[in-house]
Amino acid sequence: MATAKDTHQQSEIERRGTMKKQLTFGLIVGNRGFFPDHLAKEGRDEMLAVLETAGINAIVLSPEQSKYGAVETHEEARRCADLFRKHRDEIDGIIVTLPNFGDERGIADAIRYSTLQVPVLVQATPDRKDIMKISHRRDSFCGKMSACNNLMQYGIPYSITKLHTVQPDSDAFRKDLEWFSAVCRVVDGFRNLRICSLGARPQAFNTVRYSEKLLERSGISVITIDLSEVLGRIDRMKDADDAVQQKLALIRKYVETGHVPEPALIKMAKLGASIDSFMRETQSTISAVQCWTALEEFFGVVPCTVMSMMSEQLLPSACETDVMGTLSMHALALASQTPSALLDWNNNYGDDPDKAVCFHCANLPKHFFADVVMDFQAIIAGTVGKENTYGTVVGRVKAGAMSYARFSTDEFTGKIRGYVGQGEFTKDPLETFGGAGVVRIPKMQKLLRYICETGFEHHVAANFSQTASPVYEAALRYLGWEMYHHEPAE
Repeated sequence: MATAKDTHQQSEIERRGTMKKQLTFGLIVGNRGFFPDHLAKEGRDEMLAVLETAGINAIVLSPEQSKYGAVETHEEARRCADLFRKHRDEIDGIIVTLPNFGDERGIADAIRYSTLQVPVLVQATPDRKDIMKISHRRDSFCGKMSACNNLMQYGIPYSITKLHTVQPDSDAFRKDLEWFSAVCRVVDGFRNLRICSLGARPQAFNTVRYSEKLLERSGISVITIDLSEVLGRIDRMKDADDAVQQKLALIRKYVETGHVPEPALIKMAKLGASIDSFMRETQSTISAVQCWTALEEFFGVVPCTVMSMMSEQLLPSACETDVMGTLSMHALALASQTPSALLDWNNNYGDDPDKAVCFHCANLPKHFFADVVMDFQAIIAGTVGKENTYGTVVGRVKAGAMSYARFSTDEFTGKIRGYVGQGEFTKDPLETFGGAGVVRIPKMQKLLRYICETGFEHHVAANFSQTASPVYEAALRYLGWEMYHHEPAE
């Protein structure tokens, strides 16, 4: 049974804008007078039933507002646009369904007049080869081309189904709908996004430099706070404060802490409570945190557990103030609705050209591990002392299909660019420390060459899902970023 605390925690996650429980799509049913009208009526009913089964709300003209609730004339396009504008804060995407040829101008006008800037999916219902007489012939095969041509003329970005024509109640369209829903979640999740950048970029990590101005041009704001201010807030806290004790309880519930000294756990709880408070105040959703080695030297813990917990709650948090890294994590988390991690492309794995070791110290969400325990940060313990480095969340990354992504700002061209792809974490033996796993990527040498030749960072976001395609579509088509899709599946 969920406790009041659990309910509050969940509502806080939703308030900070990560995942919507239910999507809402505007639905445009195309119709064209000299094609069979009854197909528009049947097609509308069929698509509404499919959306309801998928748990998606639909905003669509009623049969009282237009003929069969479809869009054909200029007046019907206006009515559809008015309806969409009334629900603009609800609508995550638009589906154009073509049960017959459809009127291409009516479709494009409805979207233009609505002023919505959301993803659009164009679907066309196939003809049956045994029913091709005038009373039932659809011609949506051809109509889809005309609709897409007009959307292109109007400057309206759109997506298409995998098959040129697809039956709404088919398994193929169910997959299209899942894919499009992921695209919509990414686009919506990036809209007016606020990223908390906690602390300065570590001096040794030039690689995570980025342009706030280019992000701002894409509607993404970076909210900064100096590490000294965080430590100042912590200094005002008492061990017995409710926020500290609540966070301490969550830490103990989250990961095994048996051998970790109590003072270190209290410090982690204060750090977590301080970050939570600032992100609430600034309405920030995701974060990038300074470590290496200021927090360890001047506060006495690593932030890994606190960051791992945020990422586990689908509020990604990246280390080394890698703002573009946490943005990459967020895209995958939005698409899959599961936690993302930030990893280093870290080591070769023997002489297998398609395998590598991915590693971090670790702040991976525990979703990535079969077994997990809190430990100390082995790399810098020799420099600042083991007692100052407790708080890592370590274990072996479990096996499974994975997607990866990386965004970067390119100040020389004034563009944001990125790459995505898919592979798998394997069960190959690996004896090391931190959070690590062996990854297999098809034609990995080609990917590594691309990363090096185009100057991408050594950090990459990973997620246990197969969501590279919707992230690619969202970034390329709707955000206007330059993207590379490594070895996309056919």
